[in-house]
Amino acid sequence: MSDKDQRTFIPLPYERMSESEMIEKSRSFADSISKRRSVREFSTDPVPMEIIENAIRAAGSAPSGANKQPWTYCVVTCADLKRRIRVSAEEEEFRNYHGRMSESWLEDLEPLGTNHQKPFIEDAPVLIIVFKKIYDQEEPTGSKKNNYYVNESIGISVGMLLTALHQSGLATLTHTPSPMNFLEKLLNRPANERAYLNIPVGYPKNGTEVPNIHRKGLDDIMVSYI
Repeated sequence: MSDKDQRTFIPLPYERMSESEMIEKSRSFADSISKRRSVREFSTDPVPMEIIENAIRAAGSAPSGANKQPWTYCVVTCADLKRRIRVSAEEEEFRNYHGRMSESWLEDLEPLGTNHQKPFIEDAPVLIIVFKKIYDQEEPTGSKKNNYYVNESIGISVGMLLTALHQSGLATLTHTPSPMNFLEKLLNRPANERAYLNIPVGYPKNGTEVPNIHRKGLDDIMVSYI
């Protein structure tokens, strides 16, 4: 029997909507998701863990190269661990802001008001630290199995995670304290995983303000070929 004959397929659960319903849903979603903003001031109020679990479950449904699903989502609520993560992140960020970053990079960041201090790591009730699996390991031999399009796959998955959290009423921040190998050590991750992103999650602190930025319009990001 060939490999093709051994494949299993199931019916696609799909129900076609009317065009008017599709347009309305697309408009409603675009209006909703466009209100998502990166937040750097979090309330310390706890959030329902079921929301976090549902969002990660949604992220886990993302498409991936050869369906390898090369991601691990680590959920951190331990105050001591968050403190240690903050200390290590601020050490790296200090080096970034005081030597690693170019002058043009610092100029681009200036309107956002960011610096090496990251209190949101401790204030946010939840950190979701995303790791990418650069390869898989077979049990019990430990032999390596390739993963494919890892960055593309995990980028799609994280986008779905952020969307799910926003739709659930929670605020997020995508934090990349590069280099991030300290996260692999602090969370004791296996050798095949690399830190990809730190995502503080919670409610915005009362009175939170965000930079008055403007997003590119449709004409700036879409090119039509008719």
